[in-house]
Amino acid sequence: MSDLVTYDVINDVAHVVLNRPDKLNALTLDMLDDLEKCAHRASKDKSLRAVLLYGAGDSFSAGLDFGSTAKQLIRVAKTFVPRPLSGNANGFQGPAWAWRSVPVPVIAVVTGHCFGGGLQIALGADFRIAASDASFSIMESKWGLIPDMSASASLSQLVGIDVAKKLTMTAEVVDAATALRIGLVTEVHDDPHAAADALVAQIVQRSPDAVASAKWLFERTWEHSSRWTFPIEQFLQAQLLRGKNSTIARKAGMARAVPEFVKRQF
Repeated sequence: MSDLVTYDVINDVAHVVLNRPDKLNALTLDMLDDLEKCAHRASKDKSLRAVLLYGAGDSFSAGLDFGSTAKQLIRVAKTFVPRPLSGNANGFQGPAWAWRSVPVPVIAVVTGHCFGGGLQIALGADFRIAASDASFSIMESKWGLIPDMSASASLSQLVGIDVAKKLTMTAEVVDAATALRIGLVTEVHDDPHAAADALVAQIVQRSPDAVASAKWLFERTWEHSSRWTFPIEQFLQAQLLRGKNSTIARKAGMARAVPEFVKRQF
């Protein structure tokens, strides 16, 4: 990994930081590769309880750095190639969508600019907590393009099709209050980092296996019928009932004590 994306674990929370503040964290191909590597690294760490994803400096990300990528056309062409083992995501889609497979909550803390590819990466998180002065745009149509870093999948879960079309066709820049109203972000706060920490503090009070199973359940059933979803619910619940952390949660609840969970088992 380069130093343009950093990965540090503090108190069982991974901090993944876009680290190019002098360029508003504009995305290079190396940064995209590093983001996907970070997601895979987080997926393998059963001690993690959450991931915080944010940008160094004043902005989350101003989007793809076209000046940098234009100098690497052969690599760009290779990055477009779908990868069957990654759900047919290519090297542009994977860095955003891979966070959906991380078995802990991923919280994007959005400050300043969140444009283009930067917004699509934030949309790949489970939650987006935005600063009150943050701004958002699906910027690709400004360059005669469409968003191609998984926005077609993530937007369909968050906003109506008319909103998705309008944002994509116009490249309109919207403020945080508008982003909250239309469903692009989860919450808006004057101090989004503190709000994200508070959310993590709530989540870590629950069984890491239950949290992981809840994420797994919704990621795999959200757009399916009950015929598909009910068996998955049944399987996950049976698995949890046999696990140590479920027993710990039940005993602590009955004793009105604070549970002390073991590492995630599932």
